[in-house]
Amino acid sequence: MMMNTSKNQFSLSRGTVIRGKWHKQTYIVERELGRGATGTVFLVKGKDGSLALKLSSQLSITSEINVLKAFNKVQGSSLGPYLVDEDDWEAGGQTYPFYVMEYIQGPTLSSFIEKKGASWIGVLLLQLLENLQALHQEGWIFGDIKPDNLLVAGPPFRLRCIDVGGTTKQGRAVKEYTEFFDRGYWGAGSRTADPAYDVFAAAMVAVNLIYPNRFNKDEHGVKGVISRIKQKKEFEPYAPVLIRALEGRYVSAWQMREDLMASLSPGNVRPNSPPLRRNVSAGRIAGRSTIKKQQRIRQRFKAAAAIITITFLYALYVFLELL
Repeated sequence: MMMNTSKNQFSLSRGTVIRGKWHKQTYIVERELGRGATGTVFLVKGKDGSLALKLSSQLSITSEINVLKAFNKVQGSSLGPYLVDEDDWEAGGQTYPFYVMEYIQGPTLSSFIEKKGASWIGVLLLQLLENLQALHQEGWIFGDIKPDNLLVAGPPFRLRCIDVGGTTKQGRAVKEYTEFFDRGYWGAGSRTADPAYDVFAAAMVAVNLIYPNRFNKDEHGVKGVISRIKQKKEFEPYAPVLIRALEGRYVSAWQMREDLMASLSPGNVRPNSPPLRRNVSAGRIAGRSTIKKQQRIRQRFKAAAAIITITFLYALYVFLELL
């Protein structure tokens, strides 16, 4: 039974049957999962088991359906849930659009980090940036990135999103955002949907995981956030990466991901280049043969460092999977 439909919020009792007008699929309500600006999400039972159904009184959820379809097209991306069905439900003389998607189970990102520790932040942030890059290539910006919208499914652990309501076509104004993660709120840029908007929000997700109570903007704006990053030892391995993201120095999620991967590797600190030998008697720089030898040494060092980095990251990933 439908108890309330005001302001796009629905209260449905357990056992309520939702039958699609067009596709004739039947879904039985188990419980409410959450409420948003455009509707209410319920855990339902369908022919394929547990699913999540979003019910709305607005046709605006069509854009969310298009986003889910875009997620489905992104090969290798596991960020968003996959779309199962879209239809209309007729009840009480009214027609309500709804869509059905994969039901993702797991703790929120904040709960996961609280239990597993801050060492997981970098690993999961790498996943988030990889999936954001794939989404950006399809022409979308996620928009409302925050720990509340992110679950950690598995094992193997995968970062997944449960709310795509803020996803926006690139070039348009971001339609949904949360102030703490919004670069416009911090005076660090506009609310135009571009990859750098998501990159900023991804960095703020990391900040929120260490500062779970969040904090308000002061007269220093984003510089105040940077100051707080520098105060926490948990950020030491990749603080420069977060700072560059907040300063808008990355134009793509992939750029930030590459820097983050380098900062998490054991070879991220480069030794000083070997000094040129000097001819003591003549006081002159050694000749070309010495320079070429030094160049060969540097090339070998770079190759070895790359192999060590890849091996370390793979070993780290396997180790964390087994925790």
